[in-house]
Formats: sequence, structure tokens, C-alpha cells
Amino acid sequence: MTNAPDAHLPKPEYPRPQLVRPDWLSLNGQWQFEIDRGDSGLERGLRDRELADRILVPFAPESTASGIGDVDFLHAVWYRRTVRIPHAWSGRDVLLHFGAVDHDTTVWANGVEVARHRGGFSSFTADLAGVAEPGEDVTIVVRARDTPSDRQARGKQSTWYANTGCNYTRTTGIWQTVWLEPVPRVHVARLRITPSLATSRFAVTAVLRGDATSHRVRATLSDVDGEVCTVTVAADADLAPSFDLEVAADRARLWSPEDPFLYDVAVELLDGEDVVDRVASYAGLRSVSIAGRRVHLNGRPVFQRLVLDQGYWPDTLMTSPSDEALRRDIELSLAAGFNGARLHQKVFEERFYYHADRMGYLVWGEFGDWGVSGQGVVGHNQQPTASFITQWLEVLERDHNHPSIIGWCPLNETHQTLHDRITQLDDVTHGMYLATKLADPSRPVIDASGYSHRVRGADVYDSHSYEQDPEAFRAEQSGLRDGRPHTNTEDGRQISLPYAGQPYFVSEYGGVWWNPVLAADADEQDPDRTGSWGYGQRVGSVEEWFERFAGLTNVLLDEPLMFGYCYTQLTDTFQEENGVYTFDREPKFDLERLRTIQRRTAAYERG
Repeated sequence: MTNAPDAHLPKPEYPRPQLVRPDWLSLNGQWQFEIDRGDSGLERGLRDRELADRILVPFAPESTASGIGDVDFLHAVWYRRTVRIPHAWSGRDVLLHFGAVDHDTTVWANGVEVARHRGGFSSFTADLAGVAEPGEDVTIVVRARDTPSDRQARGKQSTWYANTGCNYTRTTGIWQTVWLEPVPRVHVARLRITPSLATSRFAVTAVLRGDATSHRVRATLSDVDGEVCTVTVAADADLAPSFDLEVAADRARLWSPEDPFLYDVAVELLDGEDVVDRVASYAGLRSVSIAGRRVHLNGRPVFQRLVLDQGYWPDTLMTSPSDEALRRDIELSLAAGFNGARLHQKVFEERFYYHADRMGYLVWGEFGDWGVSGQGVVGHNQQPTASFITQWLEVLERDHNHPSIIGWCPLNETHQTLHDRITQLDDVTHGMYLATKLADPSRPVIDASGYSHRVRGADVYDSHSYEQDPEAFRAEQSGLRDGRPHTNTEDGRQISLPYAGQPYFVSEYGGVWWNPVLAADADEQDPDRTGSWGYGQRVGSVEEWFERFAGLTNVLLDEPLMFGYCYTQLTDTFQEENGVYTFDREPKFDLERLRTIQRRTAAYERG
């Protein structure tokens, strides 16, 4: 790739594997930086002057990797950098991409406002056309506001100073890759690729920007033996031309955990015979379907042995320290016997999904809104706003093409009761569910993972249970075969609509608390004294941990109508010490023994 970044700078990999162009420029590295605790920087002239400090982008200022390491409340932060746009990009427009900035962002280029974006989890782009051209310098200024309000989606970020329980260090400002990309005046802005196993084809929509009159779109699907098919359509026949890429029976190879095969997709925009734009992508031919009370992958029941992956690292927080770290977490999960993950309470970097696609790793995409409650409900974390739906639609648009994503989870652990008056949360719950189904009919959707199920007939039903006694857990889960699965309650009150016979799984369980340093302490742990937290009664030895893990997991493996589970969690996360690995990714247990417990045939797979 021309103009590729210095490999010694942080996270130099191409950040958008589903839509690749050869020319791009990473802006990761040193930026000017200044904390604006009173959010008065605009009035004090921070937009128009040099800033006092330096930060290493894309690491958040709360992280040690950023060079700042300030974990106090940062109500606003400012960034500034001047960069020369390559002269070789002449004749093309320049786009400025942000992987993610938390939370409320304004971007100026050469003093001109070029973007506003609300939401810390979704990507956005500023168009620099008419503001800065190839061969010129552009001064980029970013202000990110991030108050500890309950009126924004923030996942597990703490709204008080210290980390406690399952509340973690905040992330403010830029936390994913920033980069420049030149594009032709008329170009492919986005590809939407949906596999259809029933018809052995990919349905493709090419979203275009610019006046595509008289242009054509040519798409080629290839496998290891070369071209599978090529299709050419008029670019101006529709606002976003759609077409099918058919796969002949002798060239059909399904994407699965056992064989995560990916086809190459090349899309060209033609003006006459001239190629004015060319992008590269890829696709996996697979289906996710519902058959009665079962979820099928490629027409067969695949038991989902998922792990809760929160995607935090000690020195970099929500940002992965490297591309290798993303891939490594998948390897660690597979080594422990899991075949997928709930990507919990944050939207992961695009390159995580790229590695999951290549490694056959099953994932549920999720939004960061844990513990959202209705108006007037005290003690919960977040209040829904319209931006929840806006951000979530941006996520669905960005990540639609990844075959590894087999389900969507727009909300997690919502808190409503059946007898309360209708709240804004009810509206948001229905809105996010309906928006997800409209944006992506090809995957199952759960209205809310755990607690309040409020959409009648949602694709999937579930519960969360941190019952630590295997026999009590078995009794708790015993009603599924009779159509009476375990459901979460709020202070003993029913909070979900009745189960309607959907596929069911326990999407959080376990969380077995183990800290070997404290194992000799017979007393119940005092989190304030030890800095350690977990679910239920802490085990006293590794052997007791395995006994509890096997007992709980076998309950779910033995249930013929349980299509999967999600164990909490992959790694310890700060003070929450219930991971299979430490926060530094060191194994806490014998992985072969752990894998053997999980990999026995589930009753669901025999049925």
C-alpha cells in the first residue's frame, strides 16, 4: 500500500479490512493534547492555538500507553495535529476517518468545522473536499466531550472516580485509529454483502458517492482457483445498485468454525472502459437460521460455547495494544475450549472481526449500554436517548459483512417491570430491535440480553444466572423442556413478557471468583481491603474452581434445548477476578482440562 504508515508507530495495520484501497495514511502517533476539565476550551481559544501536552494516538488519555495516564474525570479533551496530505493523491478528495472517539466530538480542519459526531462506539468520517487538498498542509483539531452523565451509552465505564465491582476505568477521546484516505470524486462508499446459502449466492449492494451517470459497477468473486463469477451493472440505475454474485455448486465452500473459508470480492467503478475506483473485500458463504427452538449454522445445530470478552487491557484500556493482541485473544479463547464470544459492552475494532472471520470464531455483536433503566429507576447505570439507536445503526452498517457475527445484541440487562408505566426505555428497546431487524434480516436478534425481554416474539430468549451451586443451577434451569425456562426478575417481580418458544440460552453464567493470592484466606473477601471482586462465594483452590466450572457447564451441556452458553469471562478485568486468564493474559488453569470439559458433545448437538 502506498503511503503506508511507519510500522514503528502504534497500530499501523489497515483499519478497514472489508473495504480496502491501496492508498491511505495513518495518523496514529504523537498529537498535541490538552485536558479541558471545565469544558471551556472553545471560549479560551484552544481551537486556535498550540496545545500544552503530547499524547500517543489512538490510546485514551486515561491509559498509561497514551503518555498521559490521567484517570480523573475529563469533561473535555482537545487534540491538534498538522499533516501534509500526499501530493500523489492529486485529483482526488480526501476523507478523514475516525475509528471511535468517546463521546461527543467536533472536528475542525484548517479552522473549518468538518464533522460532529455523538457516540463513543461507532466510526465516522469527515470530508475534507474544499478545505484541504493533496499537496497541502491540514491542521486537524478535535474536541471530545465526555461528562460522567447517565444520558450516554458508555458500557462498563465507571461514573464515579474509582474502579469497583464490574465498573472500569473511563475512556475519553480518541481510542481507535485515525487515518486519511484519498477517493475519486465518484467512488464506492460502502459495500453491503449478504450471503444466501439457499440460493448459493451473495447479494451485494454498492453504495456510491458522486454523480455516477453513465458509470458501471463491475464485481468479481474469486476463490483459491481463480474467478468464480463476474457481474457488471449500470451504476446510475439505482441510488445504490444491487446485484448477485452466484456460486456454482462445484465452487461452493461454506464458512464454518471448522473451515472458515473466505471468497475474495473485487468491485470496480467504470467510466466507459476506465476504472475510476477499485476496492477489495471478502465474504463468507454461510447461513444463520432458526428452526423451531433451535439456532442453526449452515442448516445444522452448532452448540455455541461462548465466552464473555470485554476487550480491556491493563495499559491501553478499551484499545487493543496491537493487532496481534486482538488475534491472540481469539487464540486464547479457542485454546480454552470456547468456539466464540459475546463481545461485551463495547463495539470492537474492525480488525477483531477480520481475525474472527479468518479463524472461524463465532461472535455476537453488542452495544455498550449495560444496566440501562427506565426513567425514575434508581440504582442503574444509563438512561436511553435517541443517540442509542443512531449509534447502533452506524455499527450495524459498518459490521454487516462479517460472517463471524452470528447474532446481534443491542441492549444488555435492561431494567423495566411489567406493571410500570411505559418509559422511554420501552420505546428504545422496541426501536433498537426493529431497527436491527430492518437493517439486517439475515441474523437473529435478542431484544435485551438478560433481565427485561419486552419485544413479543423476539428471535431469541435468554437469561443471566450467577448461581454458584451446580445442583441449584440444575434445578433453576430444569423448566426449559416444559416451556418454562429460567427468567430474570427484579426484586421478585416479573420483568419480561412470557417465553414464546424461541431458541433459548444462558448468555451469562459462572463468573467463578478465583484469586490464588487470597486462596488461603478463609473469610469472605472484602473488596475494599483486597481490591478483588467476583460473583458469589470465592473458591478456595484450583480443584474447587474446576469442580464448580464443570458442574455448572455440564448442566447446560446436558440440556437438549439449550443452544449455547456464555461463560463469564475470558480474562480478569481490573478488580473483577473471574477470568480464565489473568488481566495480563496468563492462564490461571490447566487449559487442556478446561477444554476437555467444554468439548464433550452437547445434548443439543445430538438432537
